[in-house]
Amino acid sequence: MQESINETSQELRLNKALSVAGFCSRRKADELIKQGKVEINGELITEPGIKVDPKNDRVEIQGKQVDIFSPTQRDYTYILLNKPIQVISSTHDPEGRETILDILPDSLAKQKLVPAGRLDYMSEGLLMLSNDGDFINKITHPGYEIPKKYLVRIRGEVDKDKIREIENGMTLQDGEKLAPVGIEKVSREKGKTFLLELFLHQGKNRQIRRMCRDLDLTVLKLQRTRQGPIELDSLPPGKFRYLTNQEINELKQIRKK
Repeated sequence: MQESINETSQELRLNKALSVAGFCSRRKADELIKQGKVEINGELITEPGIKVDPKNDRVEIQGKQVDIFSPTQRDYTYILLNKPIQVISSTHDPEGRETILDILPDSLAKQKLVPAGRLDYMSEGLLMLSNDGDFINKITHPGYEIPKKYLVRIRGEVDKDKIREIENGMTLQDGEKLAPVGIEKVSREKGKTFLLELFLHQGKNRQIRRMCRDLDLTVLKLQRTRQGPIELDSLPPGKFRYLTNQEINELKQIRKK
């Protein structure tokens, strides 16, 4: 391995270099390294702590070169997208389904934006994207417990016992224990259709859908409307806007719990 990997003053930890490049989050980078999918200058890397020189080292993921940048070498982009249903919250889908990059302008799609978290295929709403790896890592890291607000339309009887179970923290049928979920509003629509506003500090995979499944409730609509200080407001489905400097600074100033 070239000496530049370990001796240059511009060196970055490999996981940070991949996140700065907008390729993936630091946690995902660590997974790829441990799985033996990363090479530096043709040498397989299995230690997440190795350092890389953005100017002189060649980084490849499964044979594909990744353009590595120093944090001072690029400007970052931060956007808010209202993800529609039936769009994948990732930059590539092996099944050929439409992804979030497919609905963005080409000028943005080429900037190696990474989503800050996920919304499943049939869910919609607020999704932030950036090519600032440190920013993405902070937004998605469970230690910051950034609250998220969801609007959920449900078919089924939402009685006091079910509300209490959600608010106290459920144990799912598969044994997973969930943190308490805040309920701001419960309103009946027609018959046994209800509209709920839920606040989550925890980010378990498909958490709301799994909660509703175990409570014999059918999710008709699931929309994320807020994440931390950022509101979806009236942004139409499929559209995006740039985050303001104030919004970016507010997110960056969030501290771990």
